[in-house]
Amino acid sequence: MGTAGARTDRLGLLLDQFDHAREMARVRLTGLGDEEYLWEPVPGCWSLRRRGEATTPRAFGPGEWVLDLGAPDIPASEYAEVARQAADGMTVARIAEDWSVSAERVEQVLAHTGEPEPDRAPVTTIAWRLAHLHFHFAGDWEWTFGERRQDPKQLVDFTPSAVPAVERFWAVIDRWRDSVATVTDEQLDTIGFSQYPYGSHPGDPFIDVLSGANLEFIHHMAEIALLRDLWRATTAAGSDR
Repeated sequence: MGTAGARTDRLGLLLDQFDHAREMARVRLTGLGDEEYLWEPVPGCWSLRRRGEATTPRAFGPGEWVLDLGAPDIPASEYAEVARQAADGMTVARIAEDWSVSAERVEQVLAHTGEPEPDRAPVTTIAWRLAHLHFHFAGDWEWTFGERRQDPKQLVDFTPSAVPAVERFWAVIDRWRDSVATVTDEQLDTIGFSQYPYGSHPGDPFIDVLSGANLEFIHHMAEIALLRDLWRATTAAGSDR
């Protein structure tokens, strides 16, 4: 892979990383069909459900289809982040508010010693992962470059159809990328440039928000790519029987 024309400024590095990930993701999402989009590889998956069929306690969405979401907790993979928040001076009460958990749960995490137990996170469908990214980037844009008033969980009308879901998703991603490209060096360092209401964005420099958004995009797209590989292998094995 060549590096000719690569930018070395802070924003340029993050944009180049995002652009490369976006190009790979477009290829990996090509040809996604409805059955694969909603495929549940194991029992108990989180996915999109009709409102009356959702069983998770915090499933959300403005329309007929809602996105599964369980009870709030702090996953083991985030214990170090909670410790950093406390070291930076955040109170237990503020950390609890940030993670939507009790103060007792935060104290339990802060008191933990040794290696955390592995998370027992649910397996999620391609539809869930794509919708998760969609509402996050829609909310990030609204609370950074938009009017900063709409609830992110009400911004995306989820659909069980893969083609329109992918089309709407790329429209949101491209809008985010175009807006990020206009950010100044001063804005990169501005704490609270993003006021996204779920998480620590209002207390973070925007460059940290951008870095986190890139990571969120990359890791969920990698998971989607793996699910597509598993789907292809599973359906091929089934056709050989």
